[in-house]
Amino acid sequence: MLTNFPTIRKAVKKMNTIDKMIEDGTFDTLAKRERLQVTRQRAKLEKNLGSIRDLSRLPSALFVVDVQKEMNAVKEANRLNIPVIAMVDTCCDPTPIDYVIPANDDAAKSIAYIMEALCGAIKEGLDERKIEKEKEAPEQAEEKPAGKKLRARKGAKPAEEVAETPAE
Repeated sequence: MLTNFPTIRKAVKKMNTIDKMIEDGTFDTLAKRERLQVTRQRAKLEKNLGSIRDLSRLPSALFVVDVQKEMNAVKEANRLNIPVIAMVDTCCDPTPIDYVIPANDDAAKSIAYIMEALCGAIKEGLDERKIEKEKEAPEQAEEKPAGKKLRARKGAKPAEEVAETPAE
């Protein structure tokens, strides 16, 4: 899926187009046979691509629970230089994994515990990023000079500096 991402995006766009047809009523204008074909096509696309519908770009990282079962995903991520974070059991080769988490990838409690810790760390990082952006916004507003305003004259290519006149 990762190496074939443009094609996958086209299929997701097709599914969204069908949804729009259903919403705006053009679906009802189709013949009975065409509606049946479109409905079948929509069901097939939903089955295969429904979980990645909102994925608009390649992921920044890939988290894998079972390296043996998802070896193709790991190979694709390595080919595209996407970092791989994985739970690696004793029966797996950790060589292709960028960030190894030694854990039992068969136990549901083990998976739940690590996923909870990982999700918590991601949420904390996003919150910190949000706070930093909020701090930067007022600082950038203060850095703008208040003495002169730039105004473009009609037909002039560069913007002219115009002295600010006090209001009378």
